[in-house]
Amino acid sequence: MKPDAELVDIVDDDDQIIATVTRGEMRAQRLRHRCCAVLVMGSDGRLLVHQRAATKDVWPSRWDLAAGGVVEHGEQLEEAAQRELGEELGVQATLTKLGHGVHHDDDVWTVMHVWVAMSDGPFTFSDGEVTQAKWVGPDELDALLRDDEWCPDSVAVALPLLHQLQGWAP
Repeated sequence: MKPDAELVDIVDDDDQIIATVTRGEMRAQRLRHRCCAVLVMGSDGRLLVHQRAATKDVWPSRWDLAAGGVVEHGEQLEEAAQRELGEELGVQATLTKLGHGVHHDDDVWTVMHVWVAMSDGPFTFSDGEVTQAKWVGPDELDALLRDDEWCPDSVAVALPLLHQLQGWAP
């Protein structure tokens, strides 16, 4: 199935499903939908960040703090997070929910559900959504956030939740 034809649930202010549309309709009308994000931490406490492929439909070639994406119609939130972790990084891991938040701008309107996973890999990028990844500590991340272009949803929602983790407070 083409990505634009995938079905996506649209949610209200309380994150309750109110409609189902195609991904193409959701993008074209900038409808509020659920997405998931998984912050991947290594055993040494560093965060795995990655660069998105140039072919992504939103924010191509930008850096991202978390593996993740749109929750598909009928999919459970944690199920979506595990699917995205497997698709983007080629791993499965135990997930711990950190929280959720809303992000909206000229490109998207999302309710982002955020998890953390511990994994040292190995990581593979077989689906073509990720072009490269690297491990960063808190100081390195601060510099990268100033110098590179990042996905604004993960910076707005996942970064504050990352700062709640030991050793990551600003």
